[in-house]
Order: sequence, then C-alpha cells, then structure tokens
Amino acid sequence: MAANGGFVQDEESLYMNKIQPVASTPMQQLQAKEGKKQCNSTTLRKLLGLEEFFSLTVWRASFSEFLGTAVLVFVIDTVVISTIESETKIPNLILSCLVAITVTIILLATYPISGGHINPLVTFSAALTGLISMTKAFIYIMAQCAGGVVGALALKAVVNSKIESTFSLGGCTLHIVAPGPDGRPTVIGLETGQALWLEIICGFVFLFASVWMAFDHRQAKALGHVKIFMIVGIVLGLLVYVSTSVTTAKGYAGAGLNPARCLGPAIVRGGRLWDGHWVFWVGPAVSSVAFSLYTKLIPPQLSHTIF
Repeated sequence: MAANGGFVQDEESLYMNKIQPVASTPMQQLQAKEGKKQCNSTTLRKLLGLEEFFSLTVWRASFSEFLGTAVLVFVIDTVVISTIESETKIPNLILSCLVAITVTIILLATYPISGGHINPLVTFSAALTGLISMTKAFIYIMAQCAGGVVGALALKAVVNSKIESTFSLGGCTLHIVAPGPDGRPTVIGLETGQALWLEIICGFVFLFASVWMAFDHRQAKALGHVKIFMIVGIVLGLLVYVSTSVTTAKGYAGAGLNPARCLGPAIVRGGRLWDGHWVFWVGPAVSSVAFSLYTKLIPPQLSHTIF
C-alpha cells in the first residue's frame, strides 16, 4: 500500500508538472489583458473623478473654498495696504507675521469642510499627487478664483478711490509706473524672468517645507493639524518676507504664491495688474509639477520611519 501510495503521489506530481505550462493559454492571456485594461480604466476614472462633478457634497465643500479665499483676499490685501500706508521701518516683517496668522486661522476654519486648500497651488498639487481627482480640483480652483474676485470687490467697497489707485487693491504687481527724476513717468519693478523664477522657487519651497506635511498622513497624525497649519502659515509668511526682501525692488509686490489672490484684484481693478499676470499662474503650475515629480521619486517609507 505504501508503494501504491507513493506511486499515486508521483503520478499526480508528474501530471501537475505537465499541466503547469498550459496555465498561459490564449484565453487566459486574453482575460489577463482585459483585466489589465479594466484596471487601467478604473485608475483613469478614479484620477478624473468625473462623477464628482455631479456630487452635491463636493460642490457644498467648494463653497468653503470660495468663502475662505474671499476672506483671505480681503484680509491679506487690507494688511498689505495698511502696512505700507503706515510707513513703518520694517513693513515686510510686519506683513509676513500678519500673513502667517491670517493663513493659519483661515486654514483651521476651512479644513473640516473642504480640506483647507484656499489656493490653486495647493489644489493642483493635491490633484497631481493623486490625493484628489482632477474634477474636484477644477471645481475647487473655480471656487477659489470666484472667491478672489468677491474678496477684491469687498475691499473695493470699503476703501476710497485714492487708496485703491495707489495700492491697486493690494494686488500682485511686477512693476508700477512712478514719477522719474525728470518728472516723467518711469516704470520701476522687477523683470519678468526674475519674478517667474521667484514664483517657481518660492512655490516649490512652500509645498516642500509645509504643505507636504499636510499631504503625508504620517506627519499629519504625528504633529496634529493645528501644528501643521501653524507651520504652513509661518513658512508662507517667511516666503513673503524673503521674496519682498531679496530683490529690494520697489513696485514688485513679492511672490504671489496664490493665483486666486492675484486674479481677484486684477479683474476688479485691472490696469497694470494684468502686466505679467501670467507669471503668477505659470510659476505655481511649474512648482506643482516639480513637487509631484519629487513625491514620485522619494520612497514611500524610509527605514527610520518604520515602527
């Protein structure tokens, strides 16, 4: 019996060895290809998220982005005007501190509802890194741009025409027209190329040094959202200070770091705010792409972070 049992086992093993190559039949190969296509289709559908365009939840969340950006534009542009108008010796430092505080508060207010983006730079980066769909990013960015316009309109309603004209509603400028030594109008400010590089570099540093902490669930859990939003506000304030101090160019308002904030005053006020306005969109877009490439290159979890 033992011999027979051994024989049966060997025969079965031999049979199994013979049928192994048959595992890759034309039908199975076709099924594997169809499964792969279906997987790719599912990934593309998830990336686009077209069904979210009809989601009431997403649209209701976008209202938080709209309102948050409107408040941001109104407060930040008011801070810009009041800081310069007060003629303090260190307006850049005061402006940076107030920006940090304002951004932190608005992030805390909007995070539970929409995730606290209030910035196309952050939203586009979240889409490129796969955290949200392209459709949701589109809805959020449209809401942010609309909020920027409403915030600029609110500021226009409370300032007089002289302040509005002098400070361009606190909008993003590369240069301004000022009286020259001979009394003739002279354009002063920063060259377009320099401003574009500043926008790209500051945008990437902003994403790398602060926003990535909010994107990474490990750091978000370890630090807590309040600390992360404080870091985001501080980093943004520092970048405002750096971008306005490193050039020492009068007429240049510093890195925008938020296309919606720059768009609002440009639509409401117009004029020289449209000069080089594309810089405040192209720069953040390049920063977002560079940041997404960075996130693809780094390992998802390093050895010293494994617990």
